[in-house]
Amino acid sequence: MLETKSYLASLGCILMGVLSTAVIAAGAGQVQHLSGTLSVQRADGSIRILSQKSDVNPGEVLTTQKDSYAQINFSDGSSMTMRPNTQMKLESYQFVQDKPQEDTAFFRLIKGGLRTVTGLVGKRGNQDAYRIGTSTATIGIRGSAGETLDCTQGCDGVVPGGEKAEKAVYHNTLTGSYIMTSEDGTVVIGEGQFALHKKGQAPQILKDDPGFKLNELPFVIGQNFNKSNAENCIVK
Repeated sequence: MLETKSYLASLGCILMGVLSTAVIAAGAGQVQHLSGTLSVQRADGSIRILSQKSDVNPGEVLTTQKDSYAQINFSDGSSMTMRPNTQMKLESYQFVQDKPQEDTAFFRLIKGGLRTVTGLVGKRGNQDAYRIGTSTATIGIRGSAGETLDCTQGCDGVVPGGEKAEKAVYHNTLTGSYIMTSEDGTVVIGEGQFALHKKGQAPQILKDDPGFKLNELPFVIGQNFNKSNAENCIVK
């Protein structure tokens, strides 16, 4: 009888572990901080309002409203803050601890702005695994933190100073370096530098800050994300 109970307990732990793994694999990230309104359009077309601790999954389109900021922490330790009036699609995301060769993270910035702090994806395997797509260029990582703005539809209300911005894609590297690639050319954006891209023109490094006040954020990003909070299962 004791052996039967032990077997059933062991089986229960195994099933819990499988279910826990499935849950972790299903959710790419989680909303860590939220100020204002963040909505999601699921892969099935349904639309929901998200709250703190809501899960984020591949195939979903996330949208912040006016005066709204959302920080999302991902399972590889990376973080992203969406600025107001921003829309981003999580095209693909995969992070498996023991399979670095299968890492991928592709965020499509449809409009607005993102501040990103990279994690393990793009650092432990293929450095081109982490990408941010915009309407005219793709941003790849060679560093750890940066700001990407797609102002091709305007940036009024996205970032302080955005109302005066020329309609283009911008990137500012905070630490490390990033690479901006388009059909018009490629440029490496070093720490502290700003770059601009307009369709039909080669990406270029700007001499000065275009006037954005990028440090005005309601919370600090970069905290590590650990999705598993399950208690240990012990069989005696």
